[in-house]
Amino acid sequence: MKYIDQLIGKGLGFWVIAELIVLNLAWIVVLAVPMSVLVAVLMAFGSLSANNEVTVMKSSGVSLYRMMFPVLVVSFIITGLLIIFNNKVLPDANHRLKVLMIDIHRKKPTLTLNPGIFSTDIQGYAILVRKTYEHTNEFEDATIYNYSDPAKQIVITAKRGKISFTPDYRKLIMDLENGEIHEQDSENKNLYRIVKYEKYRIVMEVEGFGFERSSDNAFQRGDRELSAGDMLRIVDSLRNIQRKIYESLNSIASTNFKNPFEGKTIMSGSFYQPPPKDSISDYEAIISSTQKIISLNSILKNYLAQIEYYNRSIDAYMVEVHKKYAIPFASVVFVLVGAPLGMMARRGNFGVAASLSLAFFLFYWACLIGGEKLADRDILSPFLSMWIANFVVGALGIYLTIRMGKEAMIIDWYKFKEIMPQRVKTWLGIPEEEEILTDRYAR
Repeated sequence: MKYIDQLIGKGLGFWVIAELIVLNLAWIVVLAVPMSVLVAVLMAFGSLSANNEVTVMKSSGVSLYRMMFPVLVVSFIITGLLIIFNNKVLPDANHRLKVLMIDIHRKKPTLTLNPGIFSTDIQGYAILVRKTYEHTNEFEDATIYNYSDPAKQIVITAKRGKISFTPDYRKLIMDLENGEIHEQDSENKNLYRIVKYEKYRIVMEVEGFGFERSSDNAFQRGDRELSAGDMLRIVDSLRNIQRKIYESLNSIASTNFKNPFEGKTIMSGSFYQPPPKDSISDYEAIISSTQKIISLNSILKNYLAQIEYYNRSIDAYMVEVHKKYAIPFASVVFVLVGAPLGMMARRGNFGVAASLSLAFFLFYWACLIGGEKLADRDILSPFLSMWIANFVVGALGIYLTIRMGKEAMIIDWYKFKEIMPQRVKTWLGIPEEEEILTDRYAR
């Protein structure tokens, strides 16, 4: 649906559309897997709590930490697999997706001839037809203006015709019947020729109507099309360039800012004393030094602009590097917050899990987007901008886990029951008031 406006009318094959969908799944998987871990943990521990299995395990001497341990182990395995996926599969998928979208964008829509409207989709020709047939490539009463040869003015008419492409879509073929060819020389207006024909074929050179695939190396890779190792090597190169710029600045400062007037002016302490008015050589020195300062100012501004540019480039690459590790690690963080929340909810259905997860989803997504913008503006460091969501959610998860390990905390659904519509309560699986009170007294 995101690219539907670029796909309609271009005659793309099924496999091209399928490839586009599959390549888009790569970045969706990176975000969906950690989020699905949170929903799964909420449902699993919520179901255990609702069936009083948590109570049975605790009475048997199994602590909350021991119950969470195998889930944490699996979350670390998922994190490792996602890191490998982010560095091995995702960059190539993103690059192939970009190349495919460029190729699709470059392909022209399928040629259509509308009755009574000039078509100028083919370079050098203007085609007008009065009648077309919906289920065939045939048309009637055509007028074709040929501008491909500047030395001649050619107008072709036809009573009937048929249009088709060669298999490689590089040439357009028009088979015309019963018409005339009017040709006039552009330089000599007295030369005019009329040719009548029964059958006539025009072969036009066309470009862009066939879908042509570019090689994977045809376009340069962006930051989201590189692995963490590749981006770190680029960052090292950028820092080396910055180091050379700083060395150039130090050299300029040491050679030009000791005495910009080259010893020809009179200095008293830290204040400049103007030379006598009758000293022409001192005035010339001032003019020369002023011009030199203006030139140095331009050079320094150029160097500072380069440093700022490389700083922003380094931050952009480092954001992507940290993102490749921060998002997978969210699987571990969501286990820490999902297990105690599931036990507190005591509901194992999808409605409760999705509802409790929504706030964390929105918070995490906002932190990713906002953190990337702040890092690009050099307000936050790339590390903090990508990891702050993990730190906040992880701290909350550790707090809830410790509290649940010491005492039983339960979400009292009765407080929310009065303000919820009946459909929402049914979707969340909230029981009636009597069931809530019975459950509360039983505990």
